[in-house]
Amino acid sequence: MTAAPTGPPFSVHDIPFSAHGSWFGISPVLAEKTRAEDLHLVSHQNGMHAVLRLVPLDAATGDRAETLVEATPGLLSWTGADGRIDLAYESPDTVRVRGTALGFGISAAAHTLTPFSGTYFYRDPVDGAHVFTSYETGRRYRVTVLSGTVADVSGSQALGAGDRSLTVTAGADGSWEVAVEELDSARAPFRSFAAFGEVVETARRSFAEFVDMVAPWRSAATPAAQLAAYVVWSATVRPAGLVTRPAVLMSKHWMDKVWSWDHCFNALALAPGCPGLAWDQFSLPFDHQDDSGALPDSVTHSEVLHNFVKPPIHGWTFGHLRGRLPEPLTPAQLTEAYDRLTRWTDFWLTARRAPGTTLPHYQHGNDSGWDNATTFDPGRLAVTADLAAFLILQLRELADLAAELGFPDDARRRAETADAVQAALLDELWDGERFLSRPADGGSPARSASLLDLMPIVLGDRLPAEVSDRLADRIEDHLTTFGLATEHPRSPHYEPDGYWRGPIWAPATVLIEDGLRRAGHVRLADEISTRFRALCETSGFAENFDALTGEGLRDRAYTWTASSYLLLARDHLRRVRTGSDTTISTVARPT
Repeated sequence: MTAAPTGPPFSVHDIPFSAHGSWFGISPVLAEKTRAEDLHLVSHQNGMHAVLRLVPLDAATGDRAETLVEATPGLLSWTGADGRIDLAYESPDTVRVRGTALGFGISAAAHTLTPFSGTYFYRDPVDGAHVFTSYETGRRYRVTVLSGTVADVSGSQALGAGDRSLTVTAGADGSWEVAVEELDSARAPFRSFAAFGEVVETARRSFAEFVDMVAPWRSAATPAAQLAAYVVWSATVRPAGLVTRPAVLMSKHWMDKVWSWDHCFNALALAPGCPGLAWDQFSLPFDHQDDSGALPDSVTHSEVLHNFVKPPIHGWTFGHLRGRLPEPLTPAQLTEAYDRLTRWTDFWLTARRAPGTTLPHYQHGNDSGWDNATTFDPGRLAVTADLAAFLILQLRELADLAAELGFPDDARRRAETADAVQAALLDELWDGERFLSRPADGGSPARSASLLDLMPIVLGDRLPAEVSDRLADRIEDHLTTFGLATEHPRSPHYEPDGYWRGPIWAPATVLIEDGLRRAGHVRLADEISTRFRALCETSGFAENFDALTGEGLRDRAYTWTASSYLLLARDHLRRVRTGSDTTISTVARPT
């Protein structure tokens, strides 16, 4: 059995095999720091849950067969010495699986069924399908045998502990085929008029069309563009539960949420080629904006968390989004954005400014997105320079939008507030060499070796030249062979896998690269872009990276990393074609 290639190959140990719109993937990664020997159907409804274990079997003995697992965007294959099994998505909630000379075992991942957990298994007398129903996801998983033989069934209607499984083997023609669906309560018996090869071709074409929309500019100089597009495409889910729009999750591993700053980078990467999907990414957290104007910390299928917020980078994002969209936003969209950004900005100006103060504060590092950055070691409730800088940009964007919509008084008021916050930022937190932070409830200013303290470079040419020049020098001192270390490598607090205490992160890279470029530090901006792109091309699209070795860390299929690569790669090629990229890098690429 053979099938045509369907795109760039990848390891399912790093990136789940999934499809645009689906809430489940096929992966050996069952949870953070938990990997299985076999691939599983892993659903992200009601959280991340391994539901079904999928096992290739020796046709003669029925034992687990040793196979090589290979994946491309449209096709997943187990290849053994004597046979092969292929899996492809027919639709977002259905996969087709076909095998030759190997059997296939499908079993419940949970061994024990209780009144509140586990998986119940039965054969449906309506259509003869075998159904696994999961307490964890609240969904059913129906297996319909299209050809071949059900050789063994275990645990049907069983309670308590035990195996629950079925085994499919070849029929007279030496092959078998099944369909596996994720569904709610019931639907008509499975029927398909597409042959397996047509299913594979449709899946291949769906991804190819997405790549052509998102990265039509790709070339040999951007070798990771296709795989970056796959990470974004495959992590996109259909509206369901509390997810009000098509949404790009951060990952279809355990980081299976939309956080209220991560979504901005996905929106920007999608904007030129998929403007509707980009607008949905920008808008989704605002669908859950509360009465105070705050955005949620995160949104996923079955929960919206408000215990923290995320930084107000949405004004910065909105301005860049408008510049990347192929068509202007409609008056209705502009008005909606203005109303939502107004409420979000006013949250920071009211709920997060202590009486008599001009600068807002974070209540915890989690509010900043830099959860454990050393900036917050002196005090978690902190007035920081990055927050002031983001709020200034958001106020400037609001002022411009108010003027455009015909609200001159609002425009003037927002501009005056931006001026006041910027004056306070420079007066209270700039010491002539660097920005400081200070406890929100009183106390002395403090300095750290965190890159977070250098984030006011996002103000670009709005900063005094002497300030941006000093920031650029300090930023360059954070630049390793692979990119920007979030804690200076010579700091006593540096940790190679310390989350925001050392590793390289995509959002910090994009924000700083943009700010440097607008401040006129083009050479450094180009160098940062070059090193980060090289890092992704070698180490993939991890949540973050070891700043000294380039190793990918934590979740290895992170969409904001992939989107940041797409943003930087597209902009790099545009500069190359206009002759404005200054990079002449002699830095060795990661090995």
